[in-house]
Amino acid sequence: MPTIAFPEGSMPRAALGIALALLAGCATQPPAAPARRPADVRAEIVRLMPASAKDRNGWATDITAAFAAIGLEPNTQNLCATLAVIEQESTFTVDPAVPGLGRIARAEIDRRAEQHHVPQLLVRGALALKSSNGKSYAERIAAVRTERELSLVYEDLIDRIPLGQRLFAGSNPVRTGGPMQVSVAFAERHAREHPYPYATQDSIRHELFSRRGGVYFGIAHLLGYPANYERMIYRFADFNAGFYASRNAAFQNAVSLASGIPLALDGDLVNYDDDKPGATELAVRTLSRQIDMGDSRIRRALERGDGAEFERSDLYERVFALAERTERKPLPRALMPRIDLKSPKITRKLTTEWFATRVDGRYRACLAKAPAAKGAS
Repeated sequence: MPTIAFPEGSMPRAALGIALALLAGCATQPPAAPARRPADVRAEIVRLMPASAKDRNGWATDITAAFAAIGLEPNTQNLCATLAVIEQESTFTVDPAVPGLGRIARAEIDRRAEQHHVPQLLVRGALALKSSNGKSYAERIAAVRTERELSLVYEDLIDRIPLGQRLFAGSNPVRTGGPMQVSVAFAERHAREHPYPYATQDSIRHELFSRRGGVYFGIAHLLGYPANYERMIYRFADFNAGFYASRNAAFQNAVSLASGIPLALDGDLVNYDDDKPGATELAVRTLSRQIDMGDSRIRRALERGDGAEFERSDLYERVFALAERTERKPLPRALMPRIDLKSPKITRKLTTEWFATRVDGRYRACLAKAPAAKGAS
């Protein structure tokens, strides 16, 4: 540190304070931790992975590369969070099988045909046609076991058969994929906004179904955004329900307590389906005089609910302040979103809380393998 010289006895008080502060900072500020070597990260991942996982070194390599490409700290908590989601979603299978997927796919085609008033005779005729590999579309659909296989059949059907374009509006209906079951839409959007670290001659959709692409986009979705959560379980809930769903559910709770209006704590702050305000927005409007905000300003703030800046907005701060005065106690800033999971793949009643709790159990089991991180939550 450079020396600052003053004539003897003439150091100004302000300068003295600054100098002492600088010296204090030098004395107490811990040195920055050195970056971990990729080899050490890979070794820790191999140690933390479930014993049943195959090709542990391959998984470790792709996970380490994803953390480096995204710019995330590969500490034990983040690694265990990643491994817990992979284990829950695919048990470390790159392209996991879905029971009864062929039957589910055919039912979806029939549903869309009915929706578009397409006769079953025409549907059966189209599916009897030979596809690009020589087999009929009906044969290929009946034989599919994974989402990747089904996605490829749909691509072929949409590209080659006019009925496919009509039924699916030119859009592949397989919306998730890979070992972390990430949304195709999220992966494509992320690749537009951030450079994808691998050279690819194909689509991002196809990359998502690979191990390297699946873990890259999965880690970005799980950890690649700032969130002030005290417990990792809320990130697991967000992974299932959408960015900041847990924070937004807590905000909805505050709105409900302040207004007296019951709300579904689902994390959805704005109704984007039409121009009409949703239940949360209408409830906030009833507080407009108490929080000194008009309808248009409320709407603009709620539209920021999918980003970190929402919790720094006047709306967020004023609603929580009002609710805490009403309840006479501090309120949580994160709550489990109350969402029922719906998908043709789901055959029993499941919720976001069920998913987050299952993953959190795997996360804690992983942390137990690393004694230094046992106290993390």
